[in-house]
Amino acid sequence: MDLPVLPPLDPMLAKAVAEIPAGMHYEAKWDGFRALVFRDGDEVEVASRTGKSLARYFPELLDAFRAELPGRCVLDGEIVLAHDGRLHFEELQERIHPAASRVRRLAAENPASFIAFDLLALGDASLLARPLAERRTALVAALAGAGPWVHTAPATRDRELARQWFTEFEGAGLDGIMAKPLDDPYRPGVRSMFKIKHGRTADCVVAGYRLHKDGQGVGSLLLGLHDAAGALQHVGVCASFTAARRRELAAELAPLVLADPAGHPWAAWTDGAAHEAGRMPGAPSRWSGGKDAQWVALRPERVCEVAYDHMEGTRFRHTTRFRRWRPDRSARSCDYSQLEEPVGFDLAQLLAEGVSPDR
Repeated sequence: MDLPVLPPLDPMLAKAVAEIPAGMHYEAKWDGFRALVFRDGDEVEVASRTGKSLARYFPELLDAFRAELPGRCVLDGEIVLAHDGRLHFEELQERIHPAASRVRRLAAENPASFIAFDLLALGDASLLARPLAERRTALVAALAGAGPWVHTAPATRDRELARQWFTEFEGAGLDGIMAKPLDDPYRPGVRSMFKIKHGRTADCVVAGYRLHKDGQGVGSLLLGLHDAAGALQHVGVCASFTAARRRELAAELAPLVLADPAGHPWAAWTDGAAHEAGRMPGAPSRWSGGKDAQWVALRPERVCEVAYDHMEGTRFRHTTRFRRWRPDRSARSCDYSQLEEPVGFDLAQLLAEGVSPDR
């Protein structure tokens, strides 16, 4: 591979802010796998944010890149999996699998797409030092004939339209809004962009916890919400406590610890067959590797308020943030009905042919 920009390359990053800043370039924040794509003729490499190759997990995209990209280029963007009008991150995660036969089957059943939002090199020219405004113009021109699997990220310089997108696009599974300074060069590894994510709170039942990896106090709280049938469903975790707070939490929760978890709503997590029916707090996964997933069962009586960005199906998409205890709430009152439902938005409308990339 002989390109003016070569791997390994750290992608430019973003810092979180509460409000959409003025006077910038705005795009949707895509909920997928960040990827840098390097194409030199038939040679294609796809690098993750950490520098690992994603090429073997998305064979259909390698074909798409050869068919739809300029012959020699480097792109920054997001691998997404979309169907039924929205993004599906959990299905995207299933691609990271050691069995090539499974990857090929999933690729054929539900092909991934690539959303390009920056152009880092074209032909023999590196664009890293060029301002974003110039790189964006070059990106739109370079991908003018792309499709159906490679798309240019829709963008705007209209702050009011960005605010509208922030509300509308969540219904299609998007994660918020990105704001990028128009005069900035591409800065590998530097947090010079801004991300504005959806922020909400929910009252959840604390039904257990995992010990911290150092064995000192609570590592993460296991959160539950009641479904329509009254069953307590495991919806995610709350973590990132200081060392002192971890010890305090262990002492606060000690009176609720169940010596025998047989009657606990999640007691079946020790049964391998139960994991086939639904995800339990002790379930192993390809992401946890050899980590100890054992947990301490609590009487599901205590309620805490957590901050979260959005849901992925029936679970919190990311680790939540502890806000406060809610002694005024009963555990039984904590159900899915309290969660705000985003307004539906058809992703196909956003990526439809004929939508102007800049508005």
